[in-house]
Amino acid sequence: MIIHHATLAISTSGTGTYEITDRVVAELRRSGVRNGIVTVFCRHTSCSLVIFENADPSARADLEAWFDRLVPGGDPRFSHTAEGPDDMPAHLKMALTRTSETIPIAEARLLLGEWQGVFLWEHRAAPHRRHVVVTVMGE
Repeated sequence: MIIHHATLAISTSGTGTYEITDRVVAELRRSGVRNGIVTVFCRHTSCSLVIFENADPSARADLEAWFDRLVPGGDPRFSHTAEGPDDMPAHLKMALTRTSETIPIAEARLLLGEWQGVFLWEHRAAPHRRHVVVTVMGE
């Protein structure tokens, strides 16, 4: 069994979804694994990962707008505001989504659906440098 680890550094320019599918595929190729799984793990508490529609950007815009209505920034009921009015909303959005995704691999290909992509979802307004661990396991 082969186990390959890599950490991706992803620079964000503020809130939004950033597709990282190509970078995950690059690590799969580097690993030499043909059949197995890849796990993508986000090492932060104010951004998350999602597998989502990658063909039409309006789907991601609708998702982001819906979450903004669900967890609005600047809610006066939040006491955790040490890093600004988007601090607690970012943590809640992360908790409502995921910090990791697992994707099967067959014949050295991610078995994503035709319109699926892997996205880092930045929940903070300010730019950040995020770290995502990619682990590829298999044969």
